[in-house]
Parts: sequence; structure tokens; C-alpha cells
Amino acid sequence: MTLNAFVKEIKAALAPHADAERALAMRAYMRHQFNFIGVPTPLRRQAVTPVFKRLPVENADHLLACANRLWTMPAREYQYVATDLLARNCKTLAVTDIAHLLTIAQNASWWDSIDPLAAVVGHVLKAARIQTPQAQVQAAMDAALLHESMWVRRIAMIHQLGWRGHTDEDRLFGYARSLAAEKDFFIRKAIGWALRDYAWHAPKAVSDFLSASRELVSPLTLREASKHLPPIR
Repeated sequence: MTLNAFVKEIKAALAPHADAERALAMRAYMRHQFNFIGVPTPLRRQAVTPVFKRLPVENADHLLACANRLWTMPAREYQYVATDLLARNCKTLAVTDIAHLLTIAQNASWWDSIDPLAAVVGHVLKAARIQTPQAQVQAAMDAALLHESMWVRRIAMIHQLGWRGHTDEDRLFGYARSLAAEKDFFIRKAIGWALRDYAWHAPKAVSDFLSASRELVSPLTLREASKHLPPIR
């Protein structure tokens, strides 16, 4: 399926479900930053899945081209479709494609687009560690941690969500320390989220880190990270 045909089919799949009244509510929920056509997530995914199945994703270039085209479209739902498409085909992507994903992340950035992209990045990196030295795989995230875009830094912080025993603990805690001084809500929340997620696997390690870093991390980070832990002393 050509790129133009794919986009045409996606638009045709979503069009019957557009709801102007719902679109206004969705736009308000996202603080009026983006336009919507009014298709909720479950219905959107149901509508585009048949199109996804007809799209032979033979290589990363074609996959990324489809995602890029969707990202340039005016309604937010198309960017959600792009992240769903990338997630569905993340095995097609390699570490060398991370830079492209981070470029996408810097356009129309908000938590609703960034967090799914972080999950795709995480899947790619976790899979790559089977055949590639860990330091080499994680180098892209080491660089992302220093990126000028706060949203790229958020991806670096949360890309290991769900890794449990595969988590690079040194990097998790190191990234948390590096970003701890930042004032932005979404960074502080991301640090807490990443630590809380790892605490399900290694509660003592996270508790020890929080105890040692109590004066470093923000109250928001501390609250988020310690939700399921004994009181931090």
C-alpha cells in the first residue's frame, strides 16, 4: 500500500465516527492546544486496525514515513494513530531509528503523544540489548537526557517503564538525579513515575535511593515515587 493510499484509508476509517461535540470536549481536556475530530480511543483503534492489517510494513523507512505523514495532519487523532502504528510495528525498528522517533517527538509535543513514543523507544531498546552491548544501546538515551527539549528528556526518563528485572538501575537512578533540579511538572512527574514503576520490582532499591536523595528530588517526585512504599525516612 502506498503512503498516499494508506493515509486516505485512515481518513476514511475515522470520518464516520467524527463527533463535533465530542471534539470540543476533547480539545478542552487537552487545554485547547490541539484540534480533534471527536473519535475516542477505543473506537479509533477499532476503526483503523483493518487498515493497519492491510499495510505491509516491510521496512522501517516506510513505517516512519507513514507515521510522519500522519503526524502532519491537523487533528490530534491522527497523531494517536501514528503512535499506535509505531507500537504495533515496533519490531521493525532498530536503535538507528531512535533519532527519527525523537525528531517526531519534538513536534506537537504533549504528554499524550510523548508517553506512547517513549514506550516505542523502550521496546526498541529493550529488544536490541539481546544482541548489542547495553552501553551502546543506551547511548541514545544518555544523549536524550541532555537534549534541549524537555519532552525528549522525559522520554529518556520513562523509556524503561515496565522493564522490571531488565531495568538498567544505574541509569534509572542516575537519570533521576540528573533531572531532579528541573522545575517542570512533567519532568518531576516522570521521575516519580519511573521510580514508582521500578519499585514494584525492587522496592528496597527505590526506597534507599529516595532516602539518600530526599533533599534532591522535589516533593512531587517523592510523592509519586513512594506511593506504594513504606514511609521514606
